[in-house]
Amino acid sequence: MRLRLHVVADPVGWLCVGLVLAVWLYNTLLVPSLVLLPHYREGHVPGAAVAGYYAAAALCLAALIRASTADPGRLPPDPHIPQSDNAERQDWELCNKCNLMRPKRSHHCSRCGHCVRRMDHHCPWWINNCVGEDNHWLFLQLCVYTLLLSFLTLLLDFGQYYYLQPLSARPQDGFASRHELALLRVSALSGLLMFGGMSGLFYTQMAGILSDTTTIEKMAQFSSQMFGSRRSWQSALAEVCGTRWKLLWLLPLRRRQPLQGGRYSHAHV
Repeated sequence: MRLRLHVVADPVGWLCVGLVLAVWLYNTLLVPSLVLLPHYREGHVPGAAVAGYYAAAALCLAALIRASTADPGRLPPDPHIPQSDNAERQDWELCNKCNLMRPKRSHHCSRCGHCVRRMDHHCPWWINNCVGEDNHWLFLQLCVYTLLLSFLTLLLDFGQYYYLQPLSARPQDGFASRHELALLRVSALSGLLMFGGMSGLFYTQMAGILSDTTTIEKMAQFSSQMFGSRRSWQSALAEVCGTRWKLLWLLPLRRRQPLQGGRYSHAHV
């Protein structure tokens, strides 16, 4: 499996990604050590809860790394432009910034300095990368797993005081034990911010996918009817994820391949 890496040299963007990673580390290391693991050792929570929490954390991290380093669909400097088929040539246009031919619905990213096929937007806050045809499915996975991990973190934070049984053996000499309430409040606040931010982002992304309209096209007030009618959610997600196998939609460690006969096949770009 060959995964092409794509890194954007933007210090501000990597600072934002570093802050997201810091929140992930804080909640992934702190919450299990204060809540999940002690209650598991005393038999208050099942082992499946521990495994599920760490699985969600691992998938969230994998989606973040893959979305941040995956090629979003950058056009090569010498794309293969159809010469004989006039119908296919009509699907190409000239970029007025880099003066290269590109497929329609591509967009020139001023931060990255190149055109991206079916670019949705450039995201400096979460992945420091463009969201385009080849990594849109990874960005969607990041939204899903961040929502899941934030929800589980909030459950543990609030369950520590309102639902779970009191611990019989609670060490009092450690820093985390002495400041448990303050640490869990910070965890709950970060979980609420992540959950709220990703909820709105996930909604807008799904609305765009189902209506076949990118964020850039919405900002430019393009009508979705320019590009096709509203599709079923299965066919829309299958095209974005590059497979009709629904289980593979949730796996970040794979390479996307455009569907045969799909609207955005780029085998000859």
